[in-house]
Amino acid sequence: MLLAFTLFKYFPYGGLQRDFLRIALACQARGHAVRVYTLQWQGEVPPGFEVVKVPVKALTNHRRYEKFVDWVGRDLRTRGADRVIGFNKMPGLDAYFCADPCFEDKARTLRGSLYRLSGRYRHFAVYERAVFAPDSRTVILMISAVQQALYVKHYGTPPARLHLLPPGIAADRRAPPDAAAIRAGFRGEFGLAEDDLLLLQIGSGFRTKGLDRSLRGLAALPPALQARSRLIAIGQDNPKPFLSLARTLGLAEKVIILSGRDDIPRFLLGADLLVHPAYNENTGTVLLEAVVAGLPVLTSAACGYAHYIDEAAAGRVAPLPFDQDGFNGILAGMLADDAARRQWGASGLAWAERADIYSLPERAADIILSVQP
Repeated sequence: MLLAFTLFKYFPYGGLQRDFLRIALACQARGHAVRVYTLQWQGEVPPGFEVVKVPVKALTNHRRYEKFVDWVGRDLRTRGADRVIGFNKMPGLDAYFCADPCFEDKARTLRGSLYRLSGRYRHFAVYERAVFAPDSRTVILMISAVQQALYVKHYGTPPARLHLLPPGIAADRRAPPDAAAIRAGFRGEFGLAEDDLLLLQIGSGFRTKGLDRSLRGLAALPPALQARSRLIAIGQDNPKPFLSLARTLGLAEKVIILSGRDDIPRFLLGADLLVHPAYNENTGTVLLEAVVAGLPVLTSAACGYAHYIDEAAAGRVAPLPFDQDGFNGILAGMLADDAARRQWGASGLAWAERADIYSLPERAADIILSVQP
């Protein structure tokens, strides 16, 4: 079959983008052709992929997305495809991979009533309803049970169209046999002494991921603990506001912010604690990537995958509503307790050996290929 995938923007380091690529490759490995419609593609194009950069422009994002959908629809009517799989909400999809939280719920709980009069609201509400309404035919691949319940609440989506997938952690995130040597080499490269503590934060969209909370937590550490602690943040975003905050907090020499990169496993092995105090997060794949690398985790309960940290006994989860002082106390306690961190790391590795947290691409491909257009 010819499978048409739609994705507004592809870059190598986003969680949604990485899931898209692995699912598309899983479908290709079964003998199916892949065509991708996108507004922007950064990075290499996999062999055999046909990438169509849709040539539309507009003053606002939502108007650009409308033009994108119209252009793709015309091209599909001309050239055809056996399945249309979307990674952003839009009309006309046979299957939709749901990596985003429920827009309607956020509009009603986090915004005032005037927001629902805006053109932006009308656009995203219509596109979400096109996927989740009871009379839609789109099959939906869910990755968050919490968000699935919210979609059902607002739209009454029939259960038969909803498929909850397991996480899809890439095999290269698992701790290799030479993990200790990799860790030693990494820490030497970054000038980390044996008793230095490295906090690691990974994720594009520093504001949403709570990098400001991590910086404030680092600034609040007891002086002796702070003296041997550093933080590295990695992601595709503008670092300037957070570097400015670090300077304001007196952390300029303790914080490094890097753009997205391909050697994340080295950082997971070289760090002492993953911090991820997100404001909101549909899943939080990086939490499980840390677990399978043996890196303890401190996250917020706003993350859809936070329950796995408790289930694996692989770290701590800061409760909601988020309290900065409470987070600061948890952070200080975790950094001060070397034995507890070793236990969290070991527990996470043991749990990762028995948990189904790797099969998302294959399960998604099964469902996509079974859809009746």
